[in-house]
Amino acid sequence: MEKGRGYRDRDYLETTEGFLFCVIGPVHPRSRIISYLKYIPDETGKWGRKGKKFKRIMQHYIMPDLVSTLKILEQYRDYLFDSEVLGIRMSAVPLDKIRIHHKPEVKLSQLIESKNLDNLQKKTVDLATLISDESGVPIECLGVTGSILLNIHRDFSDIDLVVYGMKNSLNVKERITQMYDEDGSPIRRISKEAAERWCIEKTEMYPLTYREAAEILKRKWNRGTYHGTMFSIYPVKIEDEVHEEYGDRIFKYEGMIKLYATVNDATEAEFLPSVYKVEDVKVIEGKTVNDLTEITSYETFYGGIADRGDRVEAYGKLERVIDRISDVEYHRVLIGSKEAMGKDYIKPLL
Repeated sequence: MEKGRGYRDRDYLETTEGFLFCVIGPVHPRSRIISYLKYIPDETGKWGRKGKKFKRIMQHYIMPDLVSTLKILEQYRDYLFDSEVLGIRMSAVPLDKIRIHHKPEVKLSQLIESKNLDNLQKKTVDLATLISDESGVPIECLGVTGSILLNIHRDFSDIDLVVYGMKNSLNVKERITQMYDEDGSPIRRISKEAAERWCIEKTEMYPLTYREAAEILKRKWNRGTYHGTMFSIYPVKIEDEVHEEYGDRIFKYEGMIKLYATVNDATEAEFLPSVYKVEDVKVIEGKTVNDLTEITSYETFYGGIADRGDRVEAYGKLERVIDRISDVEYHRVLIGSKEAMGKDYIKPLL
């Protein structure tokens, strides 16, 4: 593991086979990095650079698509990892398989310095600069991820930015939210037609009604358009804000559970994993436990959709959490598990 700047959420790893993995979260085993396979070299692919084409394997950020990537990796078993800590099989890149560690802030800095940018790259620099100027967050604390980071983007690609640090993320959130409503702002919410398409698509991908999807979209501050191009902004923790090492907590599966709860702390809800601390829990289905204090989501879609005081409904994987540092045990609900296969959710009660 690198000292100082480690492997952060939404970094990308390019492997010896040319596979492109996206890093998940900030907590990893010592010898490998938890990540999912996003692109593979393929001459039929729509993405590419310098004559090399890539095919996107992870079409949607949902569990059935993630499971399909694990099937592909059955042929490359070095990338499959049976985690005794998490109690699941997942993809994780061994350190000795990493050829290039793609860092979003480094890429953005390179684009800013470059005098030979295509239209999307220039728009990315302009957007990041605008966000930095408006929010007061240093440009060094922003980065670009996704296909632009990898230099395999096309004209139809979105702009995917990251903002590093909890305080910086709050500052960007506050200013972006204001700019959506300002006359003449180049940053706009997605159009009514695009919003309708988005909601319909989400009802097909997630166990939600159109009305519930619309409510979630209304709460999504980090997705909009800049001069007609779709963008997303992802808050990412820096090393000083990560107070856990892999193995500090052990997770044990105890069935599925459905419940109502009140959010009492959403400080970490914008990050991956999204953590909602909860109280006043009422179990509707599944095992009744009296020490359930947390709903955690690895589904990015459910990040940042509830605030403190909101009453939520959740269905997911019940886990007993064994905290080996503080020597306590409690329960949590996990959203984004193989056991649920896309049927799990957390949603605000309307």
